[in-house]
Amino acid sequence: MPSQFTIRRATADDANVIAEHRARMFDEMGDVPAGWLEPLRDKSSDRLRGAISKGEYIGWLASPMEEPKVIAGGAGVQLRQVLPHPLSRGERWIGIAEGRHATVLNVFTDPAWRRRGVAQLLLKQIIDWSRTESLDGLVLHASDAGRELYERLGFAATNEMRFVGE
Repeated sequence: MPSQFTIRRATADDANVIAEHRARMFDEMGDVPAGWLEPLRDKSSDRLRGAISKGEYIGWLASPMEEPKVIAGGAGVQLRQVLPHPLSRGERWIGIAEGRHATVLNVFTDPAWRRRGVAQLLLKQIIDWSRTESLDGLVLHASDAGRELYERLGFAATNEMRFVGE
């Protein structure tokens, strides 16, 4: 079924739709209090427009082949430079990483298009792109709904911790 969709690279003109996806994603996870959906969307749109223009955010949007103007879903990465570090895959030493990383963000499929392979198609696009770009790291924060897909595509839980103190 994924071949029913086309994927295109997002531009700064797509910032509003990506921001809408982002706000709805957080809202569906229960992270947005009443009255804060629009401010989150608007602030995200402004930031995304600049980040896409600067090449700091790379996004992709999926459309059904028969309806190319409809956006069924999207996903992107935020690039970040970190210090060089040891690089291994499992138990296999690879060398010293340059520190080119990306965080996968904004993975969202419109409810009308879910369960048709849209998110999988977008994630495979990101994985292929990250290999072409020779990134040292590709990470994401998984929702409960997305965890199974991410694991199936090769993502694994890590030792990351988050500061939650006052």
